Amino acid sequence: MNKSFVCIFIFLLSLSVKASFILLPMDETTQQNHLKAYGITYWCLSKDYKASWLLNYRGGSFLLPDAEEIRKECKIRGVSFEIISDAEEASILNEISSPSQNMESVILEKAPKIAVYTPKGKQPWDDAVTLVLTYAEIPFTPIYDEEVLSDQLLLYDWLHLHHEDFTGQYGKFYAAYKNTPWYIDQKKDSEALAAKLGYSKVSQEKNAVAKKIRDFVIGGGFMFAMCSATDSFDISLAADGVDICETMFDGDPSESNYQSKLNYNNSFAFKNFTLERKPEVYEFSDIDMTTKRRVPMEKDYFTLMEFSAKWDPIPSMLCQNHTQLVKGFMGQTTSFDTSLIKSNVLVMGTCELNGESRYIHGEKGKGMFTFFGGHDPEDFQHQVGDPPTVLDLHANSPGYRLILNNVLFPAARKKKLKT
Repeated sequence: MNKSFVCIFIFLLSLSVKASFILLPMDETTQQNHLKAYGITYWCLSKDYKASWLLNYRGGSFLLPDAEEIRKECKIRGVSFEIISDAEEASILNEISSPSQNMESVILEKAPKIAVYTPKGKQPWDDAVTLVLTYAEIPFTPIYDEEVLSDQLLLYDWLHLHHEDFTGQYGKFYAAYKNTPWYIDQKKDSEALAAKLGYSKVSQEKNAVAKKIRDFVIGGGFMFAMCSATDSFDISLAADGVDICETMFDGDPSESNYQSKLNYNNSFAFKNFTLERKPEVYEFSDIDMTTKRRVPMEKDYFTLMEFSAKWDPIPSMLCQNHTQLVKGFMGQTTSFDTSLIKSNVLVMGTCELNGESRYIHGEKGKGMFTFFGGHDPEDFQHQVGDPPTVLDLHANSPGYRLILNNVLFPAARKKKLKT
């Protein structure tokens, strides 16, 4: 009889310690590949597994069900994981739920459908988002103007804007690159595409694309932009119906007093900005801080803001990291003049040396957008023609983590932003 009770006790004890969950720790010392951990989480969602994002718990860890195929996938991709029991999971969630802890568990519901706005031809630069999506093995669909203008954005939840110029000035590369084959070909291809789509000028066609993207966000989409796609997008919207391009860009002069005709109500993030009139200057406006900042590379860092995970889960998700101090990096649009950011836009990362904003987020209609200054988080001053960053050398990059936070957060069960 006693032997039976002992057997039953051992059986029940074995059930209580049975491994039921996989924890992907995201702290600095434990996770050997932060970037691929996002890919594992996305992969699980795509296979209809349940997942939770543990905000501010060990660097924003992910909690997944225990399954042999998930363990195998983690091993294949080199992602660190821990097997925890039901009791350990309950203890973690109990700690997270405590009012004294700035933590929250957010349920991830489904893998978002991802589109990357990028031209079909080879560009003389690389895009950090396509690099990290490929590295993390997160699937995406490249789209461009034809797809956007034919309303194919409706098929997607999340859109990234490639290093792009929505003003029709070809990136303001005129002075340095007007005689290079890639610039000549890009201009010719852009003009042919605009004509094919029924527009007499590239600037008009790009403005139509920007307005379609605006409508995508207003309708509930999520948009993420980096580098020149941030300010050139807002400039295009503010200059709707106004010719701001000089002759070398569109064949005729800009219209007189175009600065006074800008409508800042149309832009997403920026207000009261002044456009750069000179076509030979590699700059769109005074939104960008590249030529105004005096920050040496060794001191170029920006600090992520800390938000209440329980009350403000969205900015908390977007700022999840294993460090609050992130290396700065430059681009055509390196960072944003804080005085030109609209008051309803949330600043999530700032450089304390000069007060510039690096990482901002806002709502538009039913959707949201995030702007991230700079070109490549692991290449301080990426030049035209430079080779792509090898992410195997930067598998724990805090800057690239911010990109992947944006990729994953549309999967979260929505809670209203309270900040």
